[in-house]
Formats: sequence, C-alpha cells, structure tokens
Amino acid sequence: QVQLVESGGGLVQAGDSLRLSCAASIRTFSPHAMGWFRQAPGKEREWVATIIGGGRITETADSVRGRFTVSRDRADNTVLLEMKNLKPEDTAVYYCAARMSPFDVWKYWGQGTQVTVSS
Repeated sequence: QVQLVESGGGLVQAGDSLRLSCAASIRTFSPHAMGWFRQAPGKEREWVATIIGGGRITETADSVRGRFTVSRDRADNTVLLEMKNLKPEDTAVYYCAARMSPFDVWKYWGQGTQVTVSS
C-alpha cells in the first residue's frame, strides 16, 4: 500500500509564498494523476489542482489560478504545489491524492499539511 506524505506547510503572512511537496513511499509509484485538495475549518474539502502523467496536463481551480502552480519533480518522484501571493482565505489543511486511471476515484491520500495565512 503506497503512502503519500505532504510537507512544506506553515504560518505565513498574506502575500507570501510557500511550496508544498508530496512524496510517495514507493519510488516507482506511477499514478495516472496526482491532485491537491484543501479543507478549511467548517468547510468541505475543495479541489485545488491536478497534474496528469509526467506533467503534460495540469489544471487548477479558479480560486487559485495564476497564484498556484502544480508540477512534478521526476528526480525524486514528488509533486509540488507552488503557492504565491497567499491570502487569508487560502488557510486550510492541504492534502495530496492519487488516482490510478482517468475514471478512478482519488484512491490514495496523504495526511495533510497545515497552511495558515495571516492578514
């Protein structure tokens, strides 16, 4: 069973940047797609970004487009979420997930990393 581990969260001020990383416990893990989600207190989990395959296709939610970038580091098989110009409303626990085919559910989830943006 593969495990996903997020890192890079923290407390920052509005306008700052952070980079989240998601690493798989199995180096040869090769899902169809990796995704980033977030959940703020009292709110439902929200999709943030997806990267498909080696990174040929990426998608980001309207709420973060232009500020967040998802990419894949093939050297160590990690997925990154670069977050710029952070806003207080970006405060949430950020999760990475993986799905194994285009029609599969998000089968594997990390434990989450907290991002807190102060105003």
